[in-house]
Amino acid sequence: MAHEIRLRWLLTGALLSSIGMSFIWPLTSIYLHNRLGISLTVIGIVLLLNSLGSVIGSIVGGRLYDQGDPYRLTLFGVGLTGLVLIGLTVWHGWPAYCIWLTLLGIGSGWNITMVNSLGTSLRSKDGRYVFTMLYFAQNVGVVIGTALVGFVYDISVTLLFLIAVILYSLFFTVVLTKFRPAAKIPQAQPKEVTATAEKPSLPAANKLMLTTFFFALLVFWLMYQQWSSNLSVYMTSLGIPLRNYSFLWTLNAALIVVIQLFLNWFNEHVNGIRIIYQILFGLVMVAISFLILITARTYTFFVIAMIALTTGEATASPAIPALVNDLTPRAIKGRYQGFVNSWGSVGRALGPLFGGLVIDWLSYRSLFIIAAIGVFTLVAILLSIWLKTRHDLVRYQ
Repeated sequence: MAHEIRLRWLLTGALLSSIGMSFIWPLTSIYLHNRLGISLTVIGIVLLLNSLGSVIGSIVGGRLYDQGDPYRLTLFGVGLTGLVLIGLTVWHGWPAYCIWLTLLGIGSGWNITMVNSLGTSLRSKDGRYVFTMLYFAQNVGVVIGTALVGFVYDISVTLLFLIAVILYSLFFTVVLTKFRPAAKIPQAQPKEVTATAEKPSLPAANKLMLTTFFFALLVFWLMYQQWSSNLSVYMTSLGIPLRNYSFLWTLNAALIVVIQLFLNWFNEHVNGIRIIYQILFGLVMVAISFLILITARTYTFFVIAMIALTTGEATASPAIPALVNDLTPRAIKGRYQGFVNSWGSVGRALGPLFGGLVIDWLSYRSLFIIAAIGVFTLVAILLSIWLKTRHDLVRYQ
């Protein structure tokens, strides 16, 4: 199409943004606790504010995308994030770090929503392919960022923030020079909007299915966060070195890249599978990872559980925004892509608190049992709602 952003530039933006943010979030707890002497409780509040900022940025950005100029809105979001990173580079003491991290949450939520929403505008590519490639680019960014962050942190924390500024400057340049076609994307189509309504209304079946998926996102990330927040303490309590826990995330990132490449090939050569079944399979694998954790006592079992978790994450995560794209008309795609990110952010925000409460009141094993039951229940709910609504769902381009 003449007036369409090229996918490669959208992927470049997602990659640069992901690397930049991967220089910030892995070191937050270590930096605040070890360098600034901040308590873990306060650090938890800081991370919560960051996640809530992401929720706000996602919702506001999504709504404005539908009503305004996506090109200028993306420029604003990337530019604002770059300015915040400059502030963080200059002032990264306490409490300035808390303020900057909250603002970064807003910027991050805004930018992810803009990139995903722009992904819905690419008519020359299959929606599932677009979102799989965006997810792939973001995870390559995480691999690169997390691989470098430790080395650069040992040299200088200021240098870390400065590199993030440079990456966002490159992102801003890409948006400025390559995203201009987004300004010409029509935000609504007459066929999808009735003559009497200013805003398109979703069919009841679509609303029910989408609401169920947003709830699924919340539960998925609520449980997933146990891996990144509480499992390190559990593993070290079993005598497993912390470096072995860190390696699980290296394995996670590498597997995601491999699985995404396989999914792209599979969908291209085997005509794919229904997106709903891809999501359900992914959630089942996540639930299985927690079943393995219930009896895990040696490192081998934790590796197997991580393989199951990563398979589920890499399969389900990119498929959900693709399905949301299929079920929403163009005039409100931005709003609903914002919901995808914001519901996930709520789950990520509440995950550590939820896990901590269950562990304090019960035990780690109880947490794993609750997580497994919770995700399996989610699969049953999603499947039943899908079977109930599948013939009434309206699909959009």
